[in-house]
Order: sequence, then C-alpha cells, then structure tokens
Amino acid sequence: MIRRLLYILYIGMCVPGLLPAQINTDRVMTIGKNALYFEDYVLSIQYFNQVINARPYLAEPFFYRGLAKMNLDDYQGAEADCNEALERNPFVVNAYQVRGISRIRQGKYAEAISDYERALDLDPENVSLWHNLALCRIHEKDYAVAKADLDTLIRISPRYTDAYLMRTEVSLKQKDTLQAMTDADRAIQMDRYNPDTWASRGMLFLQRQKYADAESDLTEAIRLSVRNAGLYINRALARYHQNNLRGAMSDYDLALDVEPGNFIGHYNRGLLRAQVGDDNRAIEDFDFVLQVEPDNMMATFNRGLLRDRTGDYQGAVEDYSAVLGEYPDFLLGYQYRAAVLRKLGDLKGADADEFKVLKARLDAQNGKRQTASNNGEKTRKQSDKNVENFRKIMVADNEDEQSRYKTDYRGRVQDRNVNILPQPMFALTYYERREEVRRQINYYKGIDDLNGRHVLPHQLLITNAEASLTEELVKQHFASIDEQTAAIVREPGNALHYYARALDFYLVQDFDNALSDLDEAIRCDSAFMPAYFSRALIYYKQLEYRKRDKNYEVEMKLEKEYQVRAYDYNKVKDDLDKVIRLAPDFVYAYYNRGNILTAMKDYRGALADYTKAIELDPRFADAYFNRGLTNIFLGNNTQGIRDLSKAGELGIFSAYNIIKRFTAVPEK
Repeated sequence: MIRRLLYILYIGMCVPGLLPAQINTDRVMTIGKNALYFEDYVLSIQYFNQVINARPYLAEPFFYRGLAKMNLDDYQGAEADCNEALERNPFVVNAYQVRGISRIRQGKYAEAISDYERALDLDPENVSLWHNLALCRIHEKDYAVAKADLDTLIRISPRYTDAYLMRTEVSLKQKDTLQAMTDADRAIQMDRYNPDTWASRGMLFLQRQKYADAESDLTEAIRLSVRNAGLYINRALARYHQNNLRGAMSDYDLALDVEPGNFIGHYNRGLLRAQVGDDNRAIEDFDFVLQVEPDNMMATFNRGLLRDRTGDYQGAVEDYSAVLGEYPDFLLGYQYRAAVLRKLGDLKGADADEFKVLKARLDAQNGKRQTASNNGEKTRKQSDKNVENFRKIMVADNEDEQSRYKTDYRGRVQDRNVNILPQPMFALTYYERREEVRRQINYYKGIDDLNGRHVLPHQLLITNAEASLTEELVKQHFASIDEQTAAIVREPGNALHYYARALDFYLVQDFDNALSDLDEAIRCDSAFMPAYFSRALIYYKQLEYRKRDKNYEVEMKLEKEYQVRAYDYNKVKDDLDKVIRLAPDFVYAYYNRGNILTAMKDYRGALADYTKAIELDPRFADAYFNRGLTNIFLGNNTQGIRDLSKAGELGIFSAYNIIKRFTAVPEK
C-alpha cells in the first residue's frame, strides 16, 4: 500500500487540475531534462509545462522548453520561451544563444546579432557565441566587422578550424585572396581529416583558375566525405575546365546518386551528355530540369536541339517555338526551327524563319541592330537568362551555394565528423526508429517466447535505434502506468507487472521509478533476464547523462557537478554479467558489456566481448564496427580497418568515412 500511495502522489503531477503544490518541481525538471537530453522533445515539453504551471516565476523551465521547441523547428515558440526566461533572469547566456539561433532561422539576423553581443558581454570567451555572431555578420555583408570578430575568435581559440574557414570566406568577399589562401592552408595543417578544409581550399583554387589543384583538393574532400553531392559538382567543374568531359560527367553521375534532385547536376550532365553524343539520356536530364522549372528556356532550347538530332522533329519545333515566344530576337532559334520545318515539309514556315534571320543580319550590317556578344566564359550563373549562353555550364549564383565551405550555426554540441563515436547500446523497448537501410533483424528466442505469451502490453523489440514518443504515445504510457499499478496491487509478487511498469517509466524518461520497479521485478524473480538487461541500460543512461551534461552546449550549468568514474560503471557490468550467466547465448549482452568495458577503459576485455558477440552472430554489424574502433584505438589499424570494412558491408556506411581517415594519406 505504501508503494501505491507513493505512486498516486507521483501521478498527481501528471494530471491536469491538481494543485501545483502537489508536484515535486525539482524532480519533474530532472525528468524533463532527461527526456530533452535523449531527444524526446515532445515528452520533455510536457514535463516543463508542469513546472511552469507550478512555478511560473522560474526562468529555467522556460529556457529548457524553448530549447525543446527549437529542436522541433518551432522557432517562434522557442523565441517566445527564451523571452520569458530572460525576463525572469537576464543573465542566462544560453537563453540568448537559443533565442539567437531561433531568430536566425526566422531571418532576424540583426536581432540575433544583438543577442550574441549581449551574451558575449556575459561570457566573452564563448567560442560558440563568436562563431554564430561572425556568421550573422557575414550574412548581413558586414565583412570588416565579421573579420574583426573572427580575429578575436582565433585569439581565444587558436586551434578552432571553423574560424579559419570562415575568415577564408570573408577574405574572398573582400578580394583578399592572399589572406584567404593563408587561412585555408592553416586549416588543413590543423585538421587534415576535416573535408571542409580541403573543400574550402579547393574552391579557392577553382576561383583562381588553378583547376588541377582544385581537383586534387576536392578529391581529398570527397575521400573524407563521400556522401556530399556538392563536392562532386564542384570537382566536375574543375575537370570540365581541364577538358576532361568524361571525368566531369562521371562526377555528375555520382552527385546525382547522392542527391537525385540536384538541379545543377542534371542540367550540366545533360550538356555534357549532348557533347559526347549520348542524346537520349541528355533529353532525360533536360526533362527533369523542365519538370522543376517549366519556364527554363535554355533547358528547353537544349532539349529542342536533342529532339532534332534524334528525329523527334515535332517535339523540336515545340521547344524552339517556346523559346522564340520568350526571346523573339534569338536568331539561332529561327535558324534551327527553319531547318526542322523543312524536314517536316513546312516550306512556308521555314521561309518565314529564314527571312527573319536574313533581315536581322542586314540590319546588323547597316548598324540598325546589335549583334549578340559572347564574353568567352565557359560557365554562366544559374540566374543568367541570356539564351545565347545555352551551351554554357551552369554554376550557382551564390558562391556559398557551391559548398566551398558551409558551417552550421552552433546551438548545442554536435558530433562533427572529427568525433568518432561507437554504435550505441541495445535496449529492450516497444519502439524502433525507422531507418532508410534496415541493417539486420534483431532476434532472440527468449524474447520471442516472452512476446508469444502476450503478458506485456506491446511486443518487445531489441534495438539500438530507439524512437522518441509522440504526444499520443506519452498519454498511452502514463495510462499504462496506472493500469500496471492496479495489476501490481492485485498480484504484488508478479515480476512481469513490475517489468511492464518499469518499461512505461523508462519510456517517459522517469529513470528512478523505472529502476525501482526493476529492482522489485528481480526481487520477485531473480532469474528474469530482461529485468537485469533493462536495468543495466538505464544505469548506463543515467551515467551518460551525468557525464555529458556539462558538455551540453546550450544547457544552463547545473548547481551540482557530477563526476563519473570508471568504477561507477561496475553496477552496469554486474547486471550484464548476470544476464550472460542466465542467457549465455544472448548476443546483445556481450555487445553491451563490450561498450561498458570500453567506457571503463578495459579495451582488451571489450575486444573479447565484441569477438564473442561476432562468434554468436557473424553478421552483427554493430559489433564489427565497435571492435574496429577499439582496435584502431589500440593501434591495430589493419585489424580495425578490416572490421570497419565488414561493418560497412553489413550496412553501417559511416564506417567507410572512418576507414578513409585511418588509411595512410600521402603528403601533398
């Protein structure tokens, strides 16, 4: 009965209409921040709403709710919540940060600059704030001040690569190519494994018409970031300028494999296919362009030429006529249409077009008409509407769109590609995140048997791609907590009721209550393996939250600092040891224990566990990936790369990026 009363008090905080004083706001804030940290944004907002209702004078819940809304792309809502937070406490640096990002996403750059300037008054050495401020200045074309800001940022953090890359951009805007090249070289010296550094210098070479150097740098950027369509587009341009049409076309093929809807890729590939006589496939490219931009007259004219060459004379006439309707002085169009009309037997129409051309030439000779001029350039801007340039390769209007270098406004710690992270722990849960590529089906007979008994509200899944709950699912699991509590009252010795309620608590991010119920489940049935497995995972998540919380970049500093040491993971390891004793063929326990041993810096033990997992399941991609990383960490690069290659073969494509970084790169 005591547990029942405690539970009723807990549920009281989730039921609308109860007095605000009935909830423990500190506890609800902690659960809300758990949900936020593990990217359960909808759920976290519900918890922060409860705290706001109970204590509307606090700044903290407004800030965190704003952060959650920002992650859900509700930028207006995030800005409004940060306004509330700053009204209550104008000294919260990260509230300015989140509000600044939300304003940027709404195009309010001047207001965002004001936020970053205020935040820097409070925290003058915050790299993230200087980073975002400089990007806002660049967007506002205030290049001199942006450069001064970046100079300051580099003084604060001399090893911060992004600052050099941004200063490269600013120097180019100011036509200072010498400084731009100096910064690009410096960025590569500091971070050879960052594709942005190579891409930035490659585009600088391209702008300076050093096409072979540009191709070399862009090739290195592609080696480090193979799934970037913009890099292939830019290397194709470098190859085109070196008259390597086949190489350029190959790059457009690769770019369109990565990004099938890339407009520039289709247009330029169509031009190159036409040049090498691949007419039918060139028509397909221009068909795509015209689906996106039906009024693109240069694509229409190019398709007309190709239809003419492939014998579709009526289609060619339609295309030529469409272009001439828009550009009635385009003489070349009349010439081509006249030739096609003669093939169709329309001599009167052909004569009319030829007379139009003849008259225009006579007018030009008599000085009554200007002849079209060509500036000799091999490329044109995307916005160029001069139909005379129909044969020119297209480049983006804004140089930034060509992906010379792009960077994000920083709002939280993002795991950039310089950070190599292992595959995550496996969990028993009801929901799995959908992935484009399904790597493997996770199966264990004992869990399948448990599902077959229909003793849990939903089918248990084994996954390390957990899905966040929707608002409707959150309501369902709070209701399920109530149902399971009633079942516990009826059968207090039934471990499954405690386990089911523990899963509900876990899914709504209430780890303390989940652990309490798992303890009870184990007390009722000490041989119930899933309870140990779930308890190990939740212990681990608590430790990860405490360890990483101080690095959560837009998070307010907690009053109490947590330090997580290796021996704190012993409780997790003990539970996984028990799982393995109870179910020695449960492959996911070995894998999870390998991850824990890695966290405890017992790398040899981790290798043994990953190896055992692979022995039990030779197609276990995640185990190959993590064993590969562990081997590389220990200096066993050959074995590590072999494992990563297998992981990539089995569907973890990020493994290939890591392989490239740890394969020897010859000095340039």
